[in-house]
Amino acid sequence: MGLLTEGGYPYASGEGGQWCDRLVRGLPGHDFEICALSRRARQDAGGWCDLPEHVRRVRTAPLWGDPAGAVGRAHRSYGRRERRRFGAYFAGLAESLTATVEPGPDDRRDQAYRFADALHGLADLARDAGGLGSALRSEQALRILETACRTPGSHPAAYGIRVADLLAVTALLERALRPLSLDWYGTGTDRGLTGVDLCHATTAGPAALPGLLAKRFFGTPFLVTEYEVRLRAYYLNSAASAAGLSLPVRTLLSAFHRQLTAEIYAGADIITSGDAQVRRWQERCGADPARLRTVHPGLDPAPYEGVGERAESGGDGTDDGRTVLWAGGNADPFLWEALAALRRTEPEAQLRIAAPPLPGVQPAFGVSYAPEATPDTYASGTVVVLAGGAEAFPLPLVEAMLCGRATVAPDCATVREVIGGTGLVVPPRDPGALAEGCLELLHDPGRRARLGAAARARALELFTTERHVTDFHGIYLELMSRAPAREDAADPSVPFSRAAEARAPIDLTPRQSSPTWAGRP
Repeated sequence: MGLLTEGGYPYASGEGGQWCDRLVRGLPGHDFEICALSRRARQDAGGWCDLPEHVRRVRTAPLWGDPAGAVGRAHRSYGRRERRRFGAYFAGLAESLTATVEPGPDDRRDQAYRFADALHGLADLARDAGGLGSALRSEQALRILETACRTPGSHPAAYGIRVADLLAVTALLERALRPLSLDWYGTGTDRGLTGVDLCHATTAGPAALPGLLAKRFFGTPFLVTEYEVRLRAYYLNSAASAAGLSLPVRTLLSAFHRQLTAEIYAGADIITSGDAQVRRWQERCGADPARLRTVHPGLDPAPYEGVGERAESGGDGTDDGRTVLWAGGNADPFLWEALAALRRTEPEAQLRIAAPPLPGVQPAFGVSYAPEATPDTYASGTVVVLAGGAEAFPLPLVEAMLCGRATVAPDCATVREVIGGTGLVVPPRDPGALAEGCLELLHDPGRRARLGAAARARALELFTTERHVTDFHGIYLELMSRAPAREDAADPSVPFSRAAEARAPIDLTPRQSSPTWAGRP
């Protein structure tokens, strides 16, 4: 299995590395090769986390710094024919980025075709010539991009591009397209991704490009997983850092990431998401609904088992029957309004926040803090409340459910999908509704116990590491069963490593008939 990551596993400071580590450790019957792209020098300096024995190899490449030493092979200067090929492909890429897309589907299909043709053409050139780094930062690339921006019919925001903007765009494009220049595709003595049976990309960004090329070059099955839609995150981060990039630069980069995401979705055999919200975003970004699957994140239930079993047996006396636990981080002003409304009706109610206190902040009356959200922390709460405004998958809710706790959460993100009918869902940003939901559960121990038991059963069925690994294992087997057998995959030392039908016992090649003259053979 080729696991393709960007800024994550196996780096110790990587993002989202926990689910990758659980997946790899949960499938000891499969060998893994990890192809990791780092985002900054500090991440490389931080080293890797501990890897299991069935990780056969780790390949790394930086998406930062000078491209000269990043691709793992020597790059020679382009000749006249290669410069002509690069000019044609890069011009197609630039035209697809600068064109004004009309609402009609034909225009979008034409733009997507031009982008895909240019991307795969550049990949072929990188494989033949040893890389694209110097060409993408050359004067030829600058002139081609400037011509595309100033062509009549180009996007109005790109028409006023400056030289500094052109330099910024080509530098960022070179980093995003750097995986095309890597030595991971079976050149020389290193087989690279040729020997991988399946490529699993953990994001629909540059890390997915090796999987896209492995499918094109070798027919390798290609799986893409997103627990956060990269394109959505790019849009949000771009809006947050708008002061650092000019409008032409943001316009061209947004077009590039939008079309790259669509091309990766089009090339993937199966695309998985962590919840329905991510799945809806994938559909909006061009993913085929027929190839979408949902694989929920998983947690190890073992640390929460003791608290959950005590809650089910009715012998859990660790809470005082009047404590509301706020999970998911430090509280915002909206919580204090809900607490005030709660205390007006129930003066004995207490609030416990599962986070360290902010520096210089003194706890208010009836408020206490827990350093972190541990099973004992959840056990001390009578009712668990999720922090408002959560956008990602609400893992604190799953932890509370595994502990057999009844929950109250705002109706946002994927709360309904996680809770189902095992907790109370209130309107978001409504302190009165939140206080009322907490009062209902504080005053009704029987209902609280029934909801907690149902929540634990739901979490154990849907949101465990075992279920997570099992779902991915089934997808792996499904994709490999569809892929045709490769001639180089058989090991002659292993009995029956080649299928019986791989070699026919008789020659079925049609033979050419003898010529005839005057109707006679």
